[in-house]
Amino acid sequence: MRLISTFSLAPGDELSKTIYNENGQILINSGVSLTQRMIERLNDIGITYVYIEDVETADIETMFPISDRVRTDAINTIKSTFDTMKKTDDIANAFIFDRTGQKMMNVVQHILAEVQGDHEVINLLSDVFTYDDYIFTHSLNVTIYALALGTELGLPAKRLEELGYGAMLHDVGKTLVPRDVLFKPGKLTDDEFQMVKEHSEAGFNMLRKTPTVPLVAAHCAYQHHERLNGSGYPRGLEGDDIHYYAKILGIADVFDAVTSNRVYRKAMLPHEGLEILYSGAGTLFDIDMIEAFRKSVAVYPNGLTVLLSDGRKGIVSKQNTELSDRPFIRILEEQGESVSEYYEIDLSKELNLVVIDCDTTLLSKSV
Repeated sequence: MRLISTFSLAPGDELSKTIYNENGQILINSGVSLTQRMIERLNDIGITYVYIEDVETADIETMFPISDRVRTDAINTIKSTFDTMKKTDDIANAFIFDRTGQKMMNVVQHILAEVQGDHEVINLLSDVFTYDDYIFTHSLNVTIYALALGTELGLPAKRLEELGYGAMLHDVGKTLVPRDVLFKPGKLTDDEFQMVKEHSEAGFNMLRKTPTVPLVAAHCAYQHHERLNGSGYPRGLEGDDIHYYAKILGIADVFDAVTSNRVYRKAMLPHEGLEILYSGAGTLFDIDMIEAFRKSVAVYPNGLTVLLSDGRKGIVSKQNTELSDRPFIRILEEQGESVSEYYEIDLSKELNLVVIDCDTTLLSKSV
């Protein structure tokens, strides 16, 4: 399979990975040959990349880091919890979490078991979603990234469970932001941006008033937009005044935000998202955490077209678990010409080579 921009699709391209809507229902199944109308629809709903079948890359696979069952349970648990909290008072919230708190923790434990058991770097491009209510899938993605980062940092099981619980609830305050502001396709006014910024404090107040929610989860909601140099919100905290979990969530939150589809912006590729994080290393984000995060995620996902420093072009075919930025590359072009027979190179052993560009249109398709 090959990762390709939706703008580069052509009628007859065969979809390799299923595309889902906000409820986890199938929009277009894998194996379907795309029509022009389908392609236009994908662009209209903001899908940036898809996986297609390709003769030269048919054996390349990429898997979502958690199973369909765990993913569905997580999305449903987050959605039902957020929806119910939005509609009820503080007393009722306590009752809700008496019933759902353990279920949410069970989901966190299942996610943690699968993330740690897979021993692969995390690639959330491996399934393609379009979400009207992206809050729910964003909360799940941030949980997966945060647990992967926490594991890389060596956090013990109990702390990882606390971190995962806080990650799932970190954006609950956004349920109180008007939908026309939250999903506005254009630039927000100053007043609208202030409304969005208030979600941190709103979430903190919702959670801290619920006796069955650990206070640390409330602080995850409160502080995940704080930054080391004090430029964050809502309190402008600096350095060690920011909770350790909130520092992790800040990294996971930003990375997922910039690498996911939004109504106002196309998704970046993972290496571009990491560049955003590194631009704030030491000032906005903890540099050691960013280094650990880089080891946890697929910098160059399987199926991505890359250009190497010696001019060769190819497709990422496999990940190096310990060196996520040095994957295996299937070489398909040399000096601008297609090779007669493709071959693999391991960038962890070819230290004189680096990826200098990656794109979803660098190679001509041969489907």
